[in-house]
Amino acid sequence: MFVDLHIHSCLSPCADDDMTPANICGMAHIKGLDAIAVTDHNTGRNLPYVKEAADYYGLIFLPGMEITTKEEVHLLGYFRDVDTAVEVGEIFSNHLPPMKNKPDYFGNQLVMNTDDEVVAVEDRLLIGATDLDLAECTKIIREHGGAAVPAHINRGHGLLVNLGLFPEEPVFPVVEVRPELPVNEKLIPGKKRLWSSDAHHLGDILEAVSELDTDRFSLGGLFDFVSGHNQTNA
Repeated sequence: MFVDLHIHSCLSPCADDDMTPANICGMAHIKGLDAIAVTDHNTGRNLPYVKEAADYYGLIFLPGMEITTKEEVHLLGYFRDVDTAVEVGEIFSNHLPPMKNKPDYFGNQLVMNTDDEVVAVEDRLLIGATDLDLAECTKIIREHGGAAVPAHINRGHGLLVNLGLFPEEPVFPVVEVRPELPVNEKLIPGKKRLWSSDAHHLGDILEAVSELDTDRFSLGGLFDFVSGHNQTNA
């Protein structure tokens, strides 16, 4: 299964406005991907529209988000269904500082439908750190049946960079790495790995190069992999 499981839509202020649900899924289809995840900062409000576009293009869609913990560590949360992801996204959004977005400075935060129409504008600044620590964020994700995967652990806002170590608790069986950057293998023995684009621009969405050997070619098989239930990867 060729995947890109870390993509930002136009709801993330750091992403281009043309990262619409329809454009993301269209580009993923052109690039030959089988499955994608859209992981906006601390919210899931665009996920229903991405699911609609993904279904049109025949893509397996894994609903997700990228949470910023109190330690300013980025943590990916993945869920089996869109409704749960949207619900959890609201929990994390409500733990952000009470700051309004400044579009001219940070960028727009747009909820867009599959016709590329703006249906809502998010006023809360989404890119700040929540007031929840790594363990608390992980607990919320898992209590809602989700999978927690530390994002780009060997880059800025990554677990190894921000904390300088891999904590014993919570346990993370799967981590996301940046393949172009070094990582201390002794700190992550036996862990399965993802690598994705962290795309903020359409052209950055991966080609069919990041392959997962899932037990089943399905959303369930993909979720089992990111949860750590599948024991092989490629």
